[in-house]
Amino acid sequence: MNIVRFNQGQWGILEGETIRETDSPGGNPTGATFDLGSVQLRPPATPSKIVCVGRNYLDHIREMGHDFGNDLPKEPGLFLKGLNTLADPANPSSPERTGEAVPYPSFTHLLHYEGELAVVIGRQMRQVAEAAALEYVLGYTCALDVTARDVQKTDLQWVRAKSSDKFCPLGPWLVTDLDPTQTTVRTYVNGELRQEAPTSLMIFSVPRVLSYISSFMTLEPGDVVLTGTPEGVGELKRGDRVIVAVEGVGDLHTRIEG
Repeated sequence: MNIVRFNQGQWGILEGETIRETDSPGGNPTGATFDLGSVQLRPPATPSKIVCVGRNYLDHIREMGHDFGNDLPKEPGLFLKGLNTLADPANPSSPERTGEAVPYPSFTHLLHYEGELAVVIGRQMRQVAEAAALEYVLGYTCALDVTARDVQKTDLQWVRAKSSDKFCPLGPWLVTDLDPTQTTVRTYVNGELRQEAPTSLMIFSVPRVLSYISSFMTLEPGDVVLTGTPEGVGELKRGDRVIVAVEGVGDLHTRIEG
């Protein structure tokens, strides 16, 4: 099932090019239908928080200048992004397919892309065992974790670097029937492939990450978890166009403000 959020925040189920409106995410049909090409897609989540995993692929850890040798991290490293970071995805049926533009803030001179698989929680999750973690997932989507890399290195915390306005484009929809341990994340900048890795290379699997978070922080329905970015992160320029593609989900199209 593909679940979409659109227009004024309505929910629907996407069937081909038709959206069948529902009263909740994946809920009961209202009887209304919409053509996909006629709507404005919204981030397919209404979170109370966005929890992110840093350094969850070994090659990405190394490219960032860290080398644990044979001693991998023992626990997921987490940070938060503000709700102000959410940005609308592009409508795949629109000619431009650019989505909501990400501003290039004046305080940074080194904006980076990080393509990721995102998880949206379906029901309250607290102290859930790893074996049961995926039972609490509503669906999966694509995310672009935009990062101001220079201020990430100089600021005491990562607030500016990770939580500036529109620094988390999300979408285009949720896919419910995906195996998050057996898919591939790819990122393209101006048509050039920059990142590509199977999620099987994650240090901490999606079930492990969700279980770990729920051990100390209650995840509520609609909350978003970004699961980490592969090797190949790099610089974004004004006017760049970015695609994050997750196999089995679709493509998230974003542009950086010119």
